[in-house]
Amino acid sequence: MDFLLNLSPVLGALLIFFLRLINYTMDTLRIMLTMRNKKLLSWILGFFESILFVVVMGAVLDDLDNPLKVIAYAGGFATGNVVGMIIEKRLAIGYSHISIISRGKGREIAEALRAHDFAVTEIPAFGRDGRVTLLNCSVQRKLAADVERVALEQDPEAFITIEDVIPRQRGYWGRTGVNR
Repeated sequence: MDFLLNLSPVLGALLIFFLRLINYTMDTLRIMLTMRNKKLLSWILGFFESILFVVVMGAVLDDLDNPLKVIAYAGGFATGNVVGMIIEKRLAIGYSHISIISRGKGREIAEALRAHDFAVTEIPAFGRDGRVTLLNCSVQRKLAADVERVALEQDPEAFITIEDVIPRQRGYWGRTGVNR
């Protein structure tokens, strides 16, 4: 990769920064896709990510006397991590399990969620301050914010947690039109 060595120091550093940004964005996405069991996409990203890594690392190691390249490499790494997280959040691949705890409006939340075609399970429970309703709802990740919004419209005091999950059995996922 002699062309990276023959560029002006500033242009070479900028190219290293952008290549490393792309490289680490791919790495972040690959890790998140791997956690969601997306094998083919993880493999493709890993393949190209490795090629970029070798090219960029070689350019930096061949010119360690140029601190701009080292700084650009580190900056591209750090920025790529954040960009990868932003992209992954927008893609919202996968599923979420949402738990909603309400002291007095569990039935209303469940009815509102069902009216929006979300599957929800109501469970009577007992909390620190007495009786509550625990609502369980599993949806595509991109719909989790909609579930949260509907629940908070009914009970602004509801306690809500959201976890990423991997579905293993069949069930109704609502709004997707899919019985998985």
